[in-house]
Amino acid sequence: MSKHHPRRAFLRSALLGAAGTAAGTVLGACTDSPAVSPTASPPADSESRTAPVPSSSAGGTVLLAYFSRAGENYFNGGRKRLSVGNTEVVAGMISRLIGCDVHRIEAADPYPDDYDPTVERNVREQEANARPAITNPLTSVERYDTVVLGSPIWNVRAPMIMTTFVEGLDFAGKTVHPLTTYAMSGLGTTERDYAASCSGATLGEGLAVRGEEVADAQPTVEAWLRRIGLLAR
Repeated sequence: MSKHHPRRAFLRSALLGAAGTAAGTVLGACTDSPAVSPTASPPADSESRTAPVPSSSAGGTVLLAYFSRAGENYFNGGRKRLSVGNTEVVAGMISRLIGCDVHRIEAADPYPDDYDPTVERNVREQEANARPAITNPLTSVERYDTVVLGSPIWNVRAPMIMTTFVEGLDFAGKTVHPLTTYAMSGLGTTERDYAASCSGATLGEGLAVRGEEVADAQPTVEAWLRRIGLLAR
C-alpha cells in the first residue's frame, strides 16, 4: 500500500463488515417511497434474514430510512455471501417491533456484488467527497418526529450515499438516531456526520451491531428501542 493511503489496508480487511439487501427487494411505506413489500415469514434456519415490514398506515411519527448491500461481505476475517445484508436484517427487526414507516435507499449505480470492487469504489467516493445518486430520494420528512438512519460502516463512516440522502432534507425539530452494522468501527463517525448534515436535527442515541452478530441481535435492538422511547417497556 502506498504510504499516502494508509486507510486502504484497513479497508480491505474490514470495510464492508455490514451491508446490503436481497436483489430485487423494494420496500417502503412513505408516500414517495418505493412499492410496499409483503410481510415475510422468517425462514426456519439459524440465519433467518428477512426484509423490513413497512407500516400500513398513511403516516407515522417514526421513519426508518436505510441503505444496505448484500453480496460478498467481510465475515470474521474472511468473506461470506449474504442474500440479505446485515443492515437490512436489523432494519427488519426494528420495523416489526415498532411498526414504523420504512424507506430503503437505492443507489442509482448499484454497488458491485463482490467485496474488493466495492472497497475500491468506496475509497474513491470518500476521497472525492462524492454524493452518489439515489434512485428514490425523499422530498420531505416533515410528518415524522423521529428518523432512524441505518447503514453499514465503511472505512469508519457511513457510505457517502447516506450524505446524499440527508443533505436534501430539512430535519428541523426531528430526532435522528444512527443505526449501523459494522466489522470494527461501531457507530464510526455517524454521530458527528449527521450532526453536521441533518439540518436542524437533534442527535439521539445510536445503535451499532456487529455484522457477524445480527442474527442474534434482537434483544439488543429491543433494549435500545426501549431506551430511546420507541418501544413500550
